[in-house]
Amino acid sequence: MEQYLIDTNVVSDYFTASFSFAGMHFMDSAINATPNLSIITQIELLCWNTDAQTEQKVKSFINDSIVLDITPDVITQCINIRKGKRIKTPDAIIAATALAYGYILITNNEKDFVNISNLKVINPYHL
Repeated sequence: MEQYLIDTNVVSDYFTASFSFAGMHFMDSAINATPNLSIITQIELLCWNTDAQTEQKVKSFINDSIVLDITPDVITQCINIRKGKRIKTPDAIIAATALAYGYILITNNEKDFVNISNLKVINPYHL
């Protein structure tokens, strides 16, 4: 079974049920299999300026997830990505985390992750 790393923007769209039926079905299965998040995604989610109900929903989602720290392998991958491509450090860490763990990145922000060698990306909007 494939393992996935979920990007911040996808969580927002999932909570608002913005995907098509196929996209929501895919996200349901990825999340039900225990979601994997980068530490960057955790930080970004907790920085949302939102109402108390949504904040609690986000905290519950994070508590039900596996949050992957920045390991030496993630650092090495991140350095390689940043040396070869102009990319913001948070996005490079997210991509590096997916590569280090062998996960497929779920994002709707594909443009930030193009041309990163060996990175597999799925956009739920394209399902």
